[in-house]
Amino acid sequence: MQTLPPLDLIPAGLRSTVVLDRDGRLLRPFATADGRWRLPVTGSQVDPRFRAMLTAYEDRRFASHPGVDPTATLRAAGQWLGAGRIVSGGSTLSMQVARLVEPRAQRSLAAKLRQMVRAVQLERRLGKDGVLDLYLALAPYGGPVEGLRAASLAYFGREPARLTFAESALLVALPQAPEARRPDRFPEAARRARDRVLAIAAAQGVVTAAEAEAARAEPVPSARKPFPMLAAHAAEAAHAADPGAQAIRLTLDGRLQASLETLAAERAAAQGPGISAAILVLDNRTGAVLAQVGSPGYLDASRAGAIDMTGAIRSPGSALKPFIYALAFETGLAHPETQLDDRPVRFAGAYAPENFDLGYQGSVTARRALQLSLNVPAVDLLEGVGPARFIARLRAAGARIDLPRDTAPGLPVALGGLGITLTDLARLFSGLARQGLVPNLTRRVGEASGGGAGAPPQEARITDAVAAWYVADILRGAPPPENALAGRFAYKTGTSYGYRDALAVGFDRRITLAVWVGRPDGNAVPGLVGRVVAAPILFDAFARFGGEPDSVPMPRDALVTTTAGLPPPLRHIRRDIPKTLSAALGGALKIAYPPDGARIDLGLSEPDPASSARLALKALGGVPPLTWMVDGLPVAGGARRQSAWAPDGAGFARISVMDATGASDSVVVRLE
Repeated sequence: MQTLPPLDLIPAGLRSTVVLDRDGRLLRPFATADGRWRLPVTGSQVDPRFRAMLTAYEDRRFASHPGVDPTATLRAAGQWLGAGRIVSGGSTLSMQVARLVEPRAQRSLAAKLRQMVRAVQLERRLGKDGVLDLYLALAPYGGPVEGLRAASLAYFGREPARLTFAESALLVALPQAPEARRPDRFPEAARRARDRVLAIAAAQGVVTAAEAEAARAEPVPSARKPFPMLAAHAAEAAHAADPGAQAIRLTLDGRLQASLETLAAERAAAQGPGISAAILVLDNRTGAVLAQVGSPGYLDASRAGAIDMTGAIRSPGSALKPFIYALAFETGLAHPETQLDDRPVRFAGAYAPENFDLGYQGSVTARRALQLSLNVPAVDLLEGVGPARFIARLRAAGARIDLPRDTAPGLPVALGGLGITLTDLARLFSGLARQGLVPNLTRRVGEASGGGAGAPPQEARITDAVAAWYVADILRGAPPPENALAGRFAYKTGTSYGYRDALAVGFDRRITLAVWVGRPDGNAVPGLVGRVVAAPILFDAFARFGGEPDSVPMPRDALVTTTAGLPPPLRHIRRDIPKTLSAALGGALKIAYPPDGARIDLGLSEPDPASSARLALKALGGVPPLTWMVDGLPVAGGARRQSAWAPDGAGFARISVMDATGASDSVVVRLE
């Protein structure tokens, strides 16, 4: 007699891959290479009443025999001798498993003896629980459906731990004649087989007569149900990356995913035919992807549902304005209470942006300008920080930025003249909630942050901690959409040119949530405005996450004041005095000392550093008075080209200087 195969009795290629959420809930199974649905399952994952019904019907002495039931075997032998042929095989569950593991086409005495030997070997090797697990995994249920878990999902749409008496009885009966009793083809034959199982179960006390009668009244399913397909895009990508894995556990929250998929489908349908929607949720603490809705429905061809819009390159509209402001705050060009001009103006002689409502607000603070998403102030600040520098900062933070025809960055990038994915947009906003550090995303439980092996890669920085908090604090005061509560979390919307994309991204200390609505083919949709279409979805999605929003904490170095309390050069970005005037009057403003990137030893790393250690500051050019700032805070008495600053400890410091025209320069140094 041959020895048994290895303990892994189901070859890896014949298993279905299952993609699970962070808590082990099924998101999406995949068929085997030969098209079968064979999902992993064990006896502990099955309703105990099913197991009792199975042994009562198939093998009542399963718990006590060694793999072969002598009583049943003697009965079968007597029937064979009397009839001259095999009438009943006296097969135990262990013998049935032997036949499933080692199928034989012929029914002969030799084949039956082989099954008996194999059954004893299986029991000795695997024990009762192992034999039962194999039966539950391999039993045929008609067509490509094999194993109890696949059958339970296919016929009842639920896991086998939650079966009713009627459902359990049907699934006990099907493996004896899986094709002849398939409920989706022969529902009457399936009903009769189910009722026989219920009668035997009642006779042996597994169920009461009343329970059996109630179960017989339940209808038999007449069609197969689709297998679960939650997070279809994320699951497909994970399976493609690791096709040989039996189980892949993602960081997604299955319940949140299901809720947001329903939300996306409802809102896309309300917008009309051809409209798609995408939602992404990130855990700000870990960078884990908690939900990824790539479309309103993976199988909805009318909305190009197979396209994962969380990874599509689209225009962000005004959604990137917060990062222009963050760079301006970081470099000392502006403060949230700096007065900006919102009036008609031409930049570089030709570019004349207009606000969305075609009106102007006059003089407004940077805070109000960002909350109202005014275009002219944003472009004005971008001119100050430089478009190339702005794009370089986004790319350094790990975002893929596509510019039209590979042109050099220009001022239109402030209003959406570039391409970015919803995923990268969400990562950048998550950085605002994390003191400027952009997270590396994790998509599988247990993987290193960023998806690589070993230690996680270093997180990139989109801005410094103070500037990040300034922006978060401003956006928390942005006016909410109609019928929504204000001030619960920070958020920003965007509408691309021609009404092709509507976006909304919101965050608090816990999560970042990004929403996109539009047509995957890029065609315009009249009325597709971020604040009107995407923002309500964002607010509804935030409510479904649960819990109370948690605002981003204020860093100790933040300067909270009014416009009047700011240093004079920060009170207003003066357009009446050209910024090029500094070059004409006193030469271009530049920090002469300390040089950018310098490491300066002030004795701060000593056990008892000198309390009087001061760093000399020197600038060349510019129009006095000058304003010196370190990490966003003004240096006392620093109105001249030469000043000094007393650091409170070792580490990195960003030193900035601004003159009366608004011209500025900054360096980053390391103090030791």
